[in-house]
Amino acid sequence: MRIELKEINTQVTEHRDDYIRTTNAAYKESLAAIAGDIAKNREEKPIILLSGPSGSGKTTSALMIEQMLDDQGIQTHTLSLDNYFSPLTDSEKERFARGELDLESPNRIDSDFLTDQLDRIYRCEPVELPIYDFKESTRIQSGNILHSKPGELVILEGIHSLNPDVVGLPDEQTAKIYVSVRTRITQDGVELHPSKIRLMRRLVRDLLFRKRSFADTLMMFTSVEEGENKYIMPYKYRSTYDVDTLMAYEICAYKDFLLDALREMTQMPVVRDMIEFLENSVCLDPGSITPDSLVCEFIGGGQFGN
Repeated sequence: MRIELKEINTQVTEHRDDYIRTTNAAYKESLAAIAGDIAKNREEKPIILLSGPSGSGKTTSALMIEQMLDDQGIQTHTLSLDNYFSPLTDSEKERFARGELDLESPNRIDSDFLTDQLDRIYRCEPVELPIYDFKESTRIQSGNILHSKPGELVILEGIHSLNPDVVGLPDEQTAKIYVSVRTRITQDGVELHPSKIRLMRRLVRDLLFRKRSFADTLMMFTSVEEGENKYIMPYKYRSTYDVDTLMAYEICAYKDFLLDALREMTQMPVVRDMIEFLENSVCLDPGSITPDSLVCEFIGGGQFGN
């Protein structure tokens, strides 16, 4: 699917609030259809695995689905795969400091521990959920006990959620969702690859909430893409549901965050097409974006975090 930048600009300029509202509503409708299907099959498939590449909007999509199911009276819990990383050994910490550790590898996940917890959740046994301390590169217990009841649901969101070597549950126990930007924004016959929308999202989020510079995020782009192609894309065929997370107006919301800084980094080829598209986008005041938008995962002010 493609959408012309000129059309986006027209809608943002002439019908801003309606465009934001209808775009958000269309996305929620796509998730509502999935939530309804999950609800019908919750007895057989109480574990929902939600995956997608970096910057795809996994967290907000998972929490939106959770809210929709909760609103139907179906208690739902969302877990982050990030909390199931294996603690780093001293030698791994040294490799990490030298930039030699593959941060995208599914081997970073403690799959045995994860699968055991999910199996116990499936059998409605209590588990103490972990928290991963990224500063110390170690996993700690949270004191938070999850004791699901029959008919309740658990959503596990993370980049490796569809990898059967990471999540060892039988397929018949799980529903599977893959989310990513699919639509391509075009101008004068040139396409902006969906990965660049995800990169824009990460640049803004990393700067605002992870205290990471644009240069650092851009330097990781190649390794992140390689990791996605190696570890994530091969398993998206396993998804039961595929979701396009593009919010058409979002490129306009990122313009003021990104353009000036990226113009000073034109020596990096990865930014040049983003600069061109941002230069030709109209500005959208982030304050006009309602808290229910997936875009708020990256710019803040959302009802689902950030």
